[in-house]
Amino acid sequence: MRWPLLRVAVAERSMEPAFGPGDWLLVRRTRRVRPGQVVIARHPGRPSMLLVKRALRREPSGWWLQSDSPYGAVDSRAFGLVPPRLIEGVVLLRYRRAKS
Repeated sequence: MRWPLLRVAVAERSMEPAFGPGDWLLVRRTRRVRPGQVVIARHPGRPSMLLVKRALRREPSGWWLQSDSPYGAVDSRAFGLVPPRLIEGVVLLRYRRAKS
């Protein structure tokens, strides 16, 4: 059984200003995505790598996922459409982990 929620740490700056390093995301596991939502997806060429991207549009063969920040972004501009099976879920909320 898989938990319906997933917690993901943001490591890069590609989604700034919405999300940045040090942010944590609570994600609902689903493949039901609407354009404009921020999703967690597996990189098409490196399935062990998780990506945080905005789902811009749905095409017959997959989703066009794009970073909010255009600088140094790894997104559909680099690897093309992402098959729906690689979408892990939709971001529900962002929080900062308390410093110890």
